[in-house]
Amino acid sequence: MGILTIFLAIFVFGFLIFIHEFGHYIFARIFNVTITEFSIGMGPKLLWYDSKKTGIRYCLSAIPFGGYVAMVGEDGENEENAEDPNAFNKKPGWQRLIILAAGATINIIAGVLAIIILVSSSQLGGTTVAEFPETDYDISSQQSGLMPDDEIIRVDGKRVRIYEELSYEIMRKGNKPVDLTVIRNGQEVELNDVVFPTDTQQGQVFGIMDFKVFEKEKTFGSVIGYSLSKSVLIVRMCYESIADLIVGRYTIAAVSGPVGISEVIGEAATMGAGPLLNIVALISINLGIMNLLPIPALDGGRFVVILIEMITKKKLPPKVEQTMNAVGLIILLGLSAVIMVKDVIGLFK
Repeated sequence: MGILTIFLAIFVFGFLIFIHEFGHYIFARIFNVTITEFSIGMGPKLLWYDSKKTGIRYCLSAIPFGGYVAMVGEDGENEENAEDPNAFNKKPGWQRLIILAAGATINIIAGVLAIIILVSSSQLGGTTVAEFPETDYDISSQQSGLMPDDEIIRVDGKRVRIYEELSYEIMRKGNKPVDLTVIRNGQEVELNDVVFPTDTQQGQVFGIMDFKVFEKEKTFGSVIGYSLSKSVLIVRMCYESIADLIVGRYTIAAVSGPVGISEVIGEAATMGAGPLLNIVALISINLGIMNLLPIPALDGGRFVVILIEMITKKKLPPKVEQTMNAVGLIILLGLSAVIMVKDVIGLFK
């Protein structure tokens, strides 16, 4: 991994972390929550500035993969914040939910904006078969009845509207025969047990889309619609990947941490601004979605605790919440360490 790749990865992660924490920060300020520190990065502080007006310390810390907004009372009430009326835990539940969700929301919005920029400067791929180019595979979906000019509208019952949705569904489900619904000569036709070529990566079998598609007409409406469809697909891919990991379809070998992602960022950068922007959008949306998972120590875990508090009208004891967050953090750090070791070993293969 080159020096430029490392610096580029640090910049990308730093920017995405900054806007995430800025989301928390700006709404905490709007709701007048007492903030003690705003840090980009974790660990030892490299640079800092203490605001005389607000009393907030703004920091740049040594480890670029992380950051935080330290709010008084975010871990519950204790002797230090019991008298502070602007402590996080003293604010109404709906305000605390907005503050917690703001970081992930900013990441998702940033990712969607990046996709709109990318889509507006790219060709729009449709779902209508254009041709079947020659390949080295022994199997072709054409042998199962798929024909040029067929507009594929569903893959195993799942609606597809854009090229990326079609490609993803074939990759995910094409490891075995799939049913396709197509529009042929204006009529809806069912093609059963369509077989696609497959490829195996890291022990997982994926289907391969063995045909090219026609482009869609580019208008303002089609660009926005295409961008939103692609953004929703990224969100779904994130959740389905987690589900596949849980059920054992994917192994830990298919998961990447900062080291593996940095390598992907470097590879994308060598291919131009478009692929790099696509990777940044993917990371930004995934960062937002992952943070909303109901796991202790993540924003989603705290979100659930506050929701329960609002429903039951009872607050979780601070020590219990702190213990849950500590256990969640230990598990996340342990998993991150395992993934990082795996990614580092992969660099030397």
